[in-house]
Amino acid sequence: MEIKDIIALIEAVSSSKLTSFTYEEGETKLSFELDHELLGSSASKVVAATAISEQSCIQKETVPCNIITSPMVGTFYHAKGEGEEPFIQVGDRVTKGQVVGIVEAMKLMNEIESPYDGIVEEILVKNQEMVGFEQKLVRIRPLS
Repeated sequence: MEIKDIIALIEAVSSSKLTSFTYEEGETKLSFELDHELLGSSASKVVAATAISEQSCIQKETVPCNIITSPMVGTFYHAKGEGEEPFIQVGDRVTKGQVVGIVEAMKLMNEIESPYDGIVEEILVKNQEMVGFEQKLVRIRPLS
């Protein structure tokens, strides 16, 4: 099963009224358990954060920028662990392939790499914030 299929499955289960779901194929087994009350409050926070992020990005569009988005739903982390230095900070120069954060989904830590070279203009989400699929995470100003 490819990651895009897993993401589609997560989204389908999240938007349904199911409280649990298990999928098995060969040696692969995925299990989901949802608390829809908790999901509802988190989802509204994600929507609010997305609206704020889009507004701030629109306001700062005087300089063309590239946006790094989340490839999945999960929790965003700025650093590898508590008390460690963040992967990036505003003003840092990043290169294509450099890790800019981690999204934890289903107890798996997924490194988010920059597809761009440039300067970090803005980090659009807070540490340990719930993020949605394709939510904007980081604004990168291209190098001149």
